[in-house]
Amino acid sequence: MDIAIRNVQILDGNGGEPYPADVGIVEGRIAAIGTVGAATTEVDGAGAYLAPGFIDTHAHDDGAFFRHPGMQFKLAQGVTTVVSGNCGFSAIPADPDQDAAKNSGGILAGLEGEFTDLAGYFDAALKRKPAINNMMLVGHNTVRAQVMGMEKRKPTSAELVAMRGHVSRALEQGACGFSTGLIYRPGRYSDTEEVIEIAAAAKDFDALYTTHMRNEGDRLLEAVDETLAIGLANDLHVHISHHKSAGKPNWGKVGASLEKVDAALAAGQRVTLDVYPYTAGSGRMIEYFNLDSPSVEFAEVIRIASCPAFREFEGRMLVDIAKDRGIDLADAVRLILTAPGGDKTICIHFIIDEADIETNLAHADMMVGSDGIPDLRGRPHPRLFGTFPRILGRYVRERGVLSLPEAVRRMTSLSAKTFGMVERGQIKEGFWADLVLFDAQAIADLATYDEPKQEPAGIALVVVNGEIALQQGEHKNVGRGKMLRYRQSAHAEG
Repeated sequence: MDIAIRNVQILDGNGGEPYPADVGIVEGRIAAIGTVGAATTEVDGAGAYLAPGFIDTHAHDDGAFFRHPGMQFKLAQGVTTVVSGNCGFSAIPADPDQDAAKNSGGILAGLEGEFTDLAGYFDAALKRKPAINNMMLVGHNTVRAQVMGMEKRKPTSAELVAMRGHVSRALEQGACGFSTGLIYRPGRYSDTEEVIEIAAAAKDFDALYTTHMRNEGDRLLEAVDETLAIGLANDLHVHISHHKSAGKPNWGKVGASLEKVDAALAAGQRVTLDVYPYTAGSGRMIEYFNLDSPSVEFAEVIRIASCPAFREFEGRMLVDIAKDRGIDLADAVRLILTAPGGDKTICIHFIIDEADIETNLAHADMMVGSDGIPDLRGRPHPRLFGTFPRILGRYVRERGVLSLPEAVRRMTSLSAKTFGMVERGQIKEGFWADLVLFDAQAIADLATYDEPKQEPAGIALVVVNGEIALQQGEHKNVGRGKMLRYRQSAHAEG
């Protein structure tokens, strides 16, 4: 064996009870489970739990694979694979003459190279020797911006053909689906029919339609109806991203929303969801305000995460900034967003009820996505560093919302199956050795809103494609991550 991990309790990812065994790894794959012979590298698990590496179903790491290839903020959580290209923003298709970061408000910051399509992106990302694996979606906002710019109108027939062509090309090269962010520009300018027409490209590949829905607040239920209609029109597997009921007047609506999902499932439609375990969201601040009449109510719950124009505002609540400046909240919003680079401001907004998080997590097959935006210059949302340990520490150990085997299943085999990751998500002979060793009594997220860039506690070892990538807090920088293709072998593996 290359590596033997001994004296562990195995959570195989399928939801069954843990059992004691050793695990042997050869040439990147799990070669033996049970009694394992001698190995070049021996690891004593000391009775801790060994699980498949966690899969982050909702990431914005397209550019992070270039800017932060060590992916320390994910690896330290036990995350070995992410799904990028969410909310309609993806690294591809790309035009070297356009600034992808500008069109995405900085969400895609860090992209480098002259690639134009997914294969080119994969090649460029692999040159950085990434620490973890990446599966990609192709985004509606990106495609629309490339074909139509920021036009507030319906596309022409030729533009629809062009957008659908971009999506088809990405799917041909291994993207797992088509994502939308219908709350963001330019996606918000599209109607349901446009999305149906473009999403039809995914039908030929039986790929997913994933969505940041058009509304997650007052009109949440209408947005769910639209989402389900888009899936039905093309017989697509629909995946609802970061399911929530935003804003205090809407708290509790997740129950009615999940009832709609359950009814669709009962009727035979394929629908899945993910959630992040925090009461605050985060995103590009300019998307949430009409500068002619900024919502004071929303401004009251905003904290600044990253602000290129005013770095001194990072980590502060907007109400405190306004008070210090002697201006009202509406003017504080305008001050930030109209400054040079203001459109790249990332904010955190406290809009979610804790009870809704537990309702979501208790729902059958609810997956986990961090939705972290990897801008490390300011004070990012703590979900970037803490999501998966928070699930296991707070919602499994402390709150008992999920059992440990079920939580691991949601974060491993279920995610791998849903997003078409071949031979991953389970501790099974022949599968790729993506593994995490953790102490169920000690695992905890340490990232806070004041100190968000703290790595979690309780994770002893992370293995990526058969190489030890993290051990006792030390990042090994082995760069064994792969670029994954939907229901196929990884990119560059034939």
